[in-house]
Amino acid sequence: MLKPALACLSSLAAAAAVAAPVTYTLDPNHTFPSFEADHFGGMSILRGKFDASSGKVVLDKDARSGTVEVTVDMTSIDFGHPKLNEHTKSAEMFDVVKFPTATFKGKLANFKGDAPTSVEGQLTLHGVTKPVTLTVNQFKCMVNPMYKKEVCGADAEGSINRADFGVNYGQQFGFKMDVKLRIEVEGIRAD
Repeated sequence: MLKPALACLSSLAAAAAVAAPVTYTLDPNHTFPSFEADHFGGMSILRGKFDASSGKVVLDKDARSGTVEVTVDMTSIDFGHPKLNEHTKSAEMFDVVKFPTATFKGKLANFKGDAPTSVEGQLTLHGVTKPVTLTVNQFKCMVNPMYKKEVCGADAEGSINRADFGVNYGQQFGFKMDVKLRIEVEGIRAD
């Protein structure tokens, strides 16, 4: 009778030792979705970022899987040029009154060791949802000496055609519609 009970307890202890998925809350002070967009068909490159975003990453290192959910406040767009900021918020472009947020939901993929090398997901922008794949250029988890908690961070990039999302202002003036995305992100372990 004692041997089966010990075997059962041993099995439970072994199951508890298996790592579970961990949730990381995005740190708004270290998360910056940014982008590069064409100005007049090659005249120059406009660079901007969004100052407010939120979300989470769920990472299961043992299963080499995870998910990402990010919400970007479209009213926080910043080119470092107030007049341009206001124009991009207008109905001619992002129409932030009607579409105040953009969302990205995806799955971590193509792991190399403990690190994902891509995120495959769906971007909803300007009321339109399209598939987007981001390449993860670097990924690292460590105990942050300031927070005394585990933090994971990444640098990712991808591209979209903004006309696919109904944001085609400037096309009539020769603006290229391709936009490069650059995302710096850090998440703090939630538990």
